[in-house]
Amino acid sequence: MRMEDLDEMQRLPLFSGAAPAHVDAMLKASFLQRFPPCVELVREGEPADFLHVVVEGQVEMFSAYRDRETTVGVLGAGQSFIVAAVLLDKAYLKSARALSPSRILMIPADGVRRYFQDDAAFARALAIELSLAYRGIVKELKNQKLRSGLERLANWLLSRDTETGSTGHFGLPFDKKILASRLGMAPEVLSRSFAALIPYHVIVNGPSVHLKDQGALTQLARPSITIDDPAS
Repeated sequence: MRMEDLDEMQRLPLFSGAAPAHVDAMLKASFLQRFPPCVELVREGEPADFLHVVVEGQVEMFSAYRDRETTVGVLGAGQSFIVAAVLLDKAYLKSARALSPSRILMIPADGVRRYFQDDAAFARALAIELSLAYRGIVKELKNQKLRSGLERLANWLLSRDTETGSTGHFGLPFDKKILASRLGMAPEVLSRSFAALIPYHVIVNGPSVHLKDQGALTQLARPSITIDDPAS
């Protein structure tokens, strides 16, 4: 790893407060690699050899069973995967692949486990990662169980608008097939759901989305703090 890359990696939130010697030891054993879209990064069922940190790009977490596949989540810069498998020295329960050109830090699992025991600040950072992942799972379970597909889409659009500056105009961050899987519906159901949002003044043109009446869409979506607020 180049010196400038080492300096950048040391500033990752995962290492905040950790002993510099411990961070240096982990980084010297790590790999910083670039991956093109669609490359599989980890495979469900395989041993957790590395903790992966997304430095740039987007990564899709997914799972497959027989002839079916579903998107479990989409990660962005600063997020790690899969912490639980690494700490427990268990097999990955999900697979991961790059959605866009991505830069990934790969930290050997044995080093992560060692410094989880020896460095309280590093252990705290990993505990926070695990806690956020757990809360994300609970939110997603509630989202899937308590809402219709149309309500899930409406809330996702409102959240995406907030993430991109609340302008009412944004681009989809990934393919509609991925979005459909992320929302727990078939692609054709997503298309029908977008059509059903036309009376709420949602205009979709390819990857471009215009929310012409956010009030009407909010009335349909009825966002919940305990599901939709990323700070909760």
